[in-house]
Amino acid sequence: MPDDATTDETPDTTPNPAVTTEPGPVMGAALGLQRGIDRVASWGQTAAWIAVLATLAVGIANVVLRYVGFLVGRSLTSNGLVEAQYYLYSVIFLLGFAYVLRDQINVRVDFWFADQPPRRKAWIDLVGHVLFLVPFALLGAWISIDPVQFSWRVGETSPDPGGLPRAPIKTLILVGLTTLAVQGIAEIIGLVAYLRGHAPSPHETHQSATPVVK
Repeated sequence: MPDDATTDETPDTTPNPAVTTEPGPVMGAALGLQRGIDRVASWGQTAAWIAVLATLAVGIANVVLRYVGFLVGRSLTSNGLVEAQYYLYSVIFLLGFAYVLRDQINVRVDFWFADQPPRRKAWIDLVGHVLFLVPFALLGAWISIDPVQFSWRVGETSPDPGGLPRAPIKTLILVGLTTLAVQGIAEIIGLVAYLRGHAPSPHETHQSATPVVK
């Protein structure tokens, strides 16, 4: 029998470089928490995409009503409709924070990071998340609490006639920063799990989806 006839039956004993050890109870619970947070980010992703479609619809309606109103000599649009458009822009960004971080689809202006090995990238992101991202998001959320409460208490509305209430969109600032901080914690868990050999590299997982500008 030819020697190569048994080649396909030879077991592959090459270790998987992505996951080298099984997580213990604490890390397993942390990874479970990470998966739960990631699912919450998916809700924000869905809401952001709905807001994109709504923004397109409102923008088209504004343009059509403006030109039709010009033809008939009447104002068919309103400040509320105009404000709804940039409110929806805000919804896209504020509710998209978490899933953009989770999927690493933010544009990186990068002259150095992209060429680093995976473990060094993980350490850079871990330090950045712990020292800057999560504290910044939590600080922003904390600072926004009083303005949000005040806006609801006084029933704040737009100063323009027919404008929209301000409290709901201000609340989304608090929601967006809070979900960003929570997702940052989830990313920290994933990075620690990778560095300890319990999970694949998050950078390699999302590498193809991350736009990089050099």
